[in-house]
Amino acid sequence: MNTASSTAGRKVTMTLSVNGEDHEVAFLPEKTLLEVLREDLGLTGTKHGCELGECGACTVLMDGEPRLSCLVLTLECGGIAIETIEGMTTADGPHPLQAAFAELNAAQCGYCSPGFLMTAKALLDSDPAPSRETMKDELAGNLCRCTGYEMIYQAIDRAAAEVRGEAGHGE
Repeated sequence: MNTASSTAGRKVTMTLSVNGEDHEVAFLPEKTLLEVLREDLGLTGTKHGCELGECGACTVLMDGEPRLSCLVLTLECGGIAIETIEGMTTADGPHPLQAAFAELNAAQCGYCSPGFLMTAKALLDSDPAPSRETMKDELAGNLCRCTGYEMIYQAIDRAAAEVRGEAGHGE
């Protein structure tokens, strides 16, 4: 006899605001935001990493603050504006951070890049002229196994200069 709970397989439905658009989504209550973004909404830019909140690959912005989507239950996301890496590019083109990361080859394999970019975006939104120490502190939860971080910091410097409207882009 099957002794599975009678609630097994019951989905909940809610509206999520992701990248400026509302999405009605049905999911199992135990699903994390990471899982719903990737599996139900097809937004695969947010990466599965450690799924323990230690690597930062799954970072998204929730009401402008970086959050590890592997540690957030989707049920907690009602009424919150969620931004993923897919939301960084606008009709005007890539965000200055995305352009600087590409121009300076700040990512080697690129797996960690979405998390770094989202965290760096939140940083520049709150501090358009962060010191190197501030960058290191804010990005401490994002791990990269390929780079020495120096090109990532330089890319953030360049993007910050562009955001501030300075010529030379912080080179």
